[in-house]
Amino acid sequence: MKITNVYEGVVPISSSIRNAWIGFSSMDCSIVAIESDVIRDGKPVVGYGFNSNGRYSAGEILRRRVLPRLLEAEPGSLLDERGGLDHAKAWDVMMRNEKPGGHGERSVAVGVVDMALFDLASKIEGKPLYRYLSERYGDGQPDDSVFVYAAGGYYAPGKTLTDLQDEMRGFLDLGYDVVKMKIGGADLAEDLRRIEAVIDVLDGDGSRLAVDVNGRFDLNTALEYGRAIEPYGLFWYEEIGDPLDYHLNATVAEHYTGSIATGENLFSL
Repeated sequence: MKITNVYEGVVPISSSIRNAWIGFSSMDCSIVAIESDVIRDGKPVVGYGFNSNGRYSAGEILRRRVLPRLLEAEPGSLLDERGGLDHAKAWDVMMRNEKPGGHGERSVAVGVVDMALFDLASKIEGKPLYRYLSERYGDGQPDDSVFVYAAGGYYAPGKTLTDLQDEMRGFLDLGYDVVKMKIGGADLAEDLRRIEAVIDVLDGDGSRLAVDVNGRFDLNTALEYGRAIEPYGLFWYEEIGDPLDYHLNATVAEHYTGSIATGENLFSL
């Protein structure tokens, strides 16, 4: 297996929605296609990757640093002993001559390529990605099912409580049992009205609703919201403050008895 071409592009999101911290009107994301010399049905096998909609495109890092290293890698240097793609070796190549630390935007760029490489490898082996991952990195016995939830509840111009409820009903109609909504982009009283409106759609069961602050709160606001939402028994209270503010997260955990979710914005080992 050899990588023959890598294509990189930018896709605009251009949406009027916002969370407590950012709006998406000028947001975009990177997309990558990695073409191999493996031919199936007369066409080369291609792996695809993209980055989260909460991150801007990382085109400069991809074009100037990450992708040239991948394309310049010595033949065989990305392969394991079976001749398959070795993602750890690919990661080492992409991170060559990079100083340790400073994982922020660089990790976004490498993650886009990493996703495409895993997509490529599983396609070459003719397996769905979950099975490829289980056999290569797990015990070869993937779970038959996995928990998922539907995330929405963004702020948008003119969006009413009825609109919010209709959005959540749409998730339930698709078969989701747990939903997530954004908070922190309005005052506490308004957010509580929004939370209660969604809980009404969930038959009064707050344990089926998670809320996401997107890192907006300072400690006092985090504790104030925690006291206000605790009686609802929510599924979790997510990304409450700055992800690197360990004191805030620890203090909230001491005072809020419900579940707390965090970590997705920590770009380090």
